[in-house]
Amino acid sequence: MQARSMRRALAVAAMLAAANASAGDSAAGKVKAEACLGCHGAPGVSNAYPTYHVPKVSGQHADYIVAALKGYASGERGHKTMQAQAATLSDQDMADIAAFFAGGAH
Repeated sequence: MQARSMRRALAVAAMLAAANASAGDSAAGKVKAEACLGCHGAPGVSNAYPTYHVPKVSGQHADYIVAALKGYASGERGHKTMQAQAATLSDQDMADIAAFFAGGAH
């Protein structure tokens, strides 16, 4: 019985550690998102280039932002500028940037 309880405790601890590792830090994301703001908009502005239909990402769901960035990084989503930008980001960078934009704080 003790071995089973120990395995459960270890499994729960591993899941919590994984969740914390992938959680985004909005404050760190604010710094990392500086390059994003040039196209995706400054505070109160949808984007800098409306004729190019650059999407506003502020207020978007964090999971969606991370999935989109991973899609650009892998080449599944087609946009050369975004592919180049996303290719430089770690998973933690993506989570942090997503947390910042999802908060709608900018």
